[in-house]
Amino acid sequence: MADPTSPPPSLARRFGALSIDWILCLLATNLYADPIADGWAPVLTLIVVYGFFIGLFAQTPGMWVCRLRCVGYADGGRIGILRALLRGALLGLVIPALIMDDRKRGLHDRAAGSIVLPVPPTRPTGSEPAR
Repeated sequence: MADPTSPPPSLARRFGALSIDWILCLLATNLYADPIADGWAPVLTLIVVYGFFIGLFAQTPGMWVCRLRCVGYADGGRIGILRALLRGALLGLVIPALIMDDRKRGLHDRAAGSIVLPVPPTRPTGSEPAR
């Protein structure tokens, strides 16, 4: 379970994760629409990707690369597909993501009851702590 009291990740990591997800959404959108002509298509793809990946796995592919997780603020668990879709839709509007509190939670995070946290480092298997 994640600790909501841990220090929030930097905005650079969050923006890096979003950039990776956006590029993947642009590539996926090419399968069914022209992302240049149909400006709504990549945004819709991003909302669906966020709903699926954050709802089920607590991180998108971009968050996985940047070692971030999006979890419930109250319990540190997955937020589920509906709350993740709400979060993605508000993120697609851009402005809610820019209005942040001291924990770097945007309006989209507060509306969905979520928080983005760094993934804690893991020890390699078989290693023992120093004595």
